[in-house]
Amino acid sequence: MLRPVIGLFVVFCNFLAVNAPEVQEAKNPAERWEESIRKFEQWDSKNTFPSDAVLFVGSSSIRLWPTRECFEGFDVINRGFGGSQISDVNYYAGRIVLPYEPKVIVFYAGDNDVAAGKSARRVFEDYKKFVNLVHKKLPEARIIYVGIKPSRSRWSIWPAMEEANGMIRDFSQKDNRLFYFDSATPLMGSDGKPNTGFFLNDQLHLNDKGYEVWTRLLRPVIKTAFDKHPSE
Repeated sequence: MLRPVIGLFVVFCNFLAVNAPEVQEAKNPAERWEESIRKFEQWDSKNTFPSDAVLFVGSSSIRLWPTRECFEGFDVINRGFGGSQISDVNYYAGRIVLPYEPKVIVFYAGDNDVAAGKSARRVFEDYKKFVNLVHKKLPEARIIYVGIKPSRSRWSIWPAMEEANGMIRDFSQKDNRLFYFDSATPLMGSDGKPNTGFFLNDQLHLNDKGYEVWTRLLRPVIKTAFDKHPSE
């Protein structure tokens, strides 16, 4: 009497397995930038890019920076996208960083990370992952980390940003392929807070004057990184 019951049970289980709804794998949050990345790839498919270029990559502070005009004399590629975080850049590094084989990388991200609740330690660890990703394939690439900028709109979380900057600055001093650019100090006003004259109305993104300051001070750092041999 047990055999028919067991048989029916097995049939029922098989029916459930076949007809159960498919469980979709959770998407990586970075995939929200897929359209932006595809646009970069579409451009690349129709154009050539210079060898040994200076690649600017990161969040909107990179995207809004008119790097080609600001850094004449260097072959520049700009791959800034939206409100990206370091983990997003890491996710797409194989598509928008490594293929260009840049000689120098100027990297800005971390701002949105802290705003999203990530700790200074997480920002630091994610940046180390980016460095490892790059140097695994491009061991001689020089990477300049543009320190997280202070802004009045995110002033309440500046201590965490400053802590992340300190970790990355100390880390960069241990490898002659790594550079740290102090983006914060030149933006500060006499009251000890970000100078509103360097920012757009949102008091988050830089205006033309703010980018002029960054460009003037970053240019010699890029030149040093570009000319310096990794073994020096």
